[in-house]
Amino acid sequence: MKRWQRMFRHFSTLPWQVRRAFSPPVLQAIEQAIVASELHHSGEVRFAVEGSLDWLPLLRGCTARQRALALFGQLGVWDTAQNTGVLVYVLYAERRIEIVADRGIAAKVPQAEWDAICNDMRSAFRAGRYQQGASEGLQRITALLAAHFPPAADGNPDELPNRVVFL
Repeated sequence: MKRWQRMFRHFSTLPWQVRRAFSPPVLQAIEQAIVASELHHSGEVRFAVEGSLDWLPLLRGCTARQRALALFGQLGVWDTAQNTGVLVYVLYAERRIEIVADRGIAAKVPQAEWDAICNDMRSAFRAGRYQQGASEGLQRITALLAAHFPPAADGNPDELPNRVVFL
């Protein structure tokens, strides 16, 4: 995508469009899916939705991946006791989804696994199935985390908020 096309896409994405796609019932379903997910593993999942980037990051050529990495730190996803945080980042203007996993998880789950989940979620989102795409993506994340990071026997504290972050 050319630079001017990308900028136009971001500047023409309006907040109400993002809120319509991620309506209160969709947000509630995502939050419930995160709560249910975290019962099956010792990981921590955050879900962030950003309508569009500001003009300065766009001028600097900030990619969705770079923004997701920055948010991983800003939202404190890296700050879990076992380094098992996962961020699901949606950049609505570009229809991009990025999953960033903490180093404890990245050592066991290859990036290709996360990319496949992102691609399937993107396909569902393009078809307007935001709740289904997010729920199915979170189910697959749950399966990966449960396989490598079962819940701790001495309890499974909820270290990060489960609500969707709107930026």
